[in-house]
Amino acid sequence: MSLWIIRIIFLALCTLAGYAVSQSPELGLIQYGWQGAIIGFGFGGFLIAIDEMVKGFSLRAFSAATFGLLLGSFIAWLIDNSGLFVYVEEMAVRWIIRLALFLGFGYIGMVLAMRSNKEDFSLIIPYVRFVSQNKPDIHIIFDTSAIIDGRVADLIEENLIEGVVIVPKFVIREIHELADSIDTVKRERGQRGLEILNRIRNSSKVEVRIHEADYPEEKSVDNKLLYLAKNLNAKLFTLDYNLAEIAKLQKISCVNLNEVMRALRPMISSGDVLKLKIVKPGKQEGQGVAYLNDGTMVVVEGGVHYVNKVVKVEIQKTVQTGAGVIYFGIVKEG
Repeated sequence: MSLWIIRIIFLALCTLAGYAVSQSPELGLIQYGWQGAIIGFGFGGFLIAIDEMVKGFSLRAFSAATFGLLLGSFIAWLIDNSGLFVYVEEMAVRWIIRLALFLGFGYIGMVLAMRSNKEDFSLIIPYVRFVSQNKPDIHIIFDTSAIIDGRVADLIEENLIEGVVIVPKFVIREIHELADSIDTVKRERGQRGLEILNRIRNSSKVEVRIHEADYPEEKSVDNKLLYLAKNLNAKLFTLDYNLAEIAKLQKISCVNLNEVMRALRPMISSGDVLKLKIVKPGKQEGQGVAYLNDGTMVVVEGGVHYVNKVVKVEIQKTVQTGAGVIYFGIVKEG
């Protein structure tokens, strides 16, 4: 919203400037004041339209385009002064040739420069490498599910997540709406999310920045997150499997916290004895079902008699399924 306020002020200043030029007797460029105001308004609107068209055009891309334009113009100047067109006597034809040269090579130079990477410039300037003296900021974005889950705050405190945490306003708004929900479960989740946000903001381990971008053309919060992560070249943290897969398809750096926790869980093999609480009967007769801390299911033979009790379970075998790993064991001791 603040960007449009600046644009409106700029448009008003351009309109006033056009009117002021029309009132200057020394210049005498425009006869009537209303014509100057319209020209100034049109000029300001044209620049704002260009601003909208180059939205998402990074400073690096602008620098590359400028370099390519200069290089293409230099090549066009060399060809123009090479003597190839000395026999063209008509100035109009010569002007058209020069215009075509500068436009053509300028365009080709810009396109090639924007498609190139920094290593390609070493061919133009051999043995020279441009190295940044400052370590670039690593931008991190947490989606709503990752914030409400709360484990990211623990990872930050243990220095396992470093960088600049970007908190978009549309994520804050979504958590706030959950906290104000009449549904008890949603309200508790939203309140937990606000608590985790305050904990992250008060942490001395990372820098937190509130991002104003909203992308009103995108209706889904997930789409807004993907768009923002791509624009900022940020790493996205989420618990949403589908969001993580879409991010991978769009070549956006993404961390699925469930996958991380699954990779860090302790390895369990046949013969290990665990203390587990049997929470419910199993599908087969005599079986009970228990769960590890990470939610992995353990099917216990003879466990039906120990529902709601903690027993020692000896793991007998491991079965890999499409949903994950399931352990099978027997009651070792009550």
